Amino acid sequence: MGVSKYDLVILGSGPAGEGAAMNAVKLGKKVAVVEQFNFVGGSCTHLGTIPSKALRHSVKQIMDFNTNSMFREIGDPRWFSFPKVLKRAESVIQKQVQSRTMYYARNRIDLYFGRGVFIDEHTLEVTEPSGNTERLFGSNFLIATGSRPYHPPGVDFHHPRVFDSDSILELSSTPRRMIIYGAGVIGSEYASIFSGLGVLVDLIDTRERLLSFLDKEISDALSYQLRKMNVIIRHNEEFQKLETMDDCVVLHLKSGKKLKADMLLWANGRTGNTQAMGLEMIGLKPDGRGQLSVNESYQTSFPHIYAAGDVIGWPSLASAAYDQGRSAAAHLCNSEDWHFVNEVPTGIYTIPEISSVGCTEEELTADAIPYEVGKAFFSRLARAQITGEVVGMLKILFHRDTLEVLGIHCFGDQASEIIHIGQAVMRQEGKANSLRYFLNTTFNYPTMAEAYRVAALDGLNRLF
Repeated sequence: MGVSKYDLVILGSGPAGEGAAMNAVKLGKKVAVVEQFNFVGGSCTHLGTIPSKALRHSVKQIMDFNTNSMFREIGDPRWFSFPKVLKRAESVIQKQVQSRTMYYARNRIDLYFGRGVFIDEHTLEVTEPSGNTERLFGSNFLIATGSRPYHPPGVDFHHPRVFDSDSILELSSTPRRMIIYGAGVIGSEYASIFSGLGVLVDLIDTRERLLSFLDKEISDALSYQLRKMNVIIRHNEEFQKLETMDDCVVLHLKSGKKLKADMLLWANGRTGNTQAMGLEMIGLKPDGRGQLSVNESYQTSFPHIYAAGDVIGWPSLASAAYDQGRSAAAHLCNSEDWHFVNEVPTGIYTIPEISSVGCTEEELTADAIPYEVGKAFFSRLARAQITGEVVGMLKILFHRDTLEVLGIHCFGDQASEIIHIGQAVMRQEGKANSLRYFLNTTFNYPTMAEAYRVAALDGLNRLF
């Protein structure tokens, strides 16, 4: 058996692996990528970000059609099944795979499809689906194998009415009532998607409020909108046991409540994909959640073995994973163009969506930082009135003495796009990061971006 030699061998072709591969090859390194599935893209493309966001978009279009009075002149409201809506997501996945496969070919990056296992700290053995094995020698490695849904003991995920956030994409019918256990980002997004299809959803939250890392006002707005969509949110609840039957599931909570539904979606926690990789052969030990610890250069306890993306935990976002992979590659190539990714805008694709960057009001209050608030409600913006997307607001937190922008929080249509204008201003150094930017810059009219000018004026009017 021959051994192929590379400057960098990457395990996983998701955002972190792709970002590292593209940057390393641009910096003159010979790169190989090992992917255990038959196609590139990782869980992000096939099971997570892409299919769930494509689903959300289709459901939102259905909701717009069924609630817009103008469309009533065309025909009656329509009902769409979950499998039918899922077909749209499948077409997007295929396009993403085609594009990403082309990127690897164009950059002369070798792809190996199979399971990679460490033989020693510089050698990886790849077993292909055919049974053929290849050995790869790497001067450096990047582990970017992502994560998978956590499966607690006592929950039978083989039962046809029990799903996790991966297997939900195989759902072949539309339930009338469902339980979602776990009200984090994934749980909240799927609550929006299914309620938008007319499914009655019980959303079980183990905390006292939804997405507690968000600004409280934004969290409260999400709770209000989900309740308007007939989602029942149950806070401070904890799993006790699950009964599975041929025609239903019954969830027992430690509070004594019992909930009955057609199916259960378990969306509480994820585990790093570090099993059966031979890490024990080289003395690299994941933590209890299967995640690897890294330093600010994304190096593990072995300086030549890096890790990035969901396999290292926070923030578990595709956008951050891509930058983490790029930075890891830049560091191992001795390039100065790398940084530790510690400021990432949240992008939560509920209906409506949420995005934020910087501090929350609660954090600024706890740190005794004198701040003020400027708000722009979408219902008062001309563009929102034109599109009918009037739910939501933009909220700017700024230092009341220096006018430095400290945090931006957006709830509503296109929030994940709108946030980047404020993020760009916050990234400026010194006096360039100022609320006055939004007053001294002309925004197109009508646009959603105009919300920054409205919010800035609102905030300045509060000063004395």
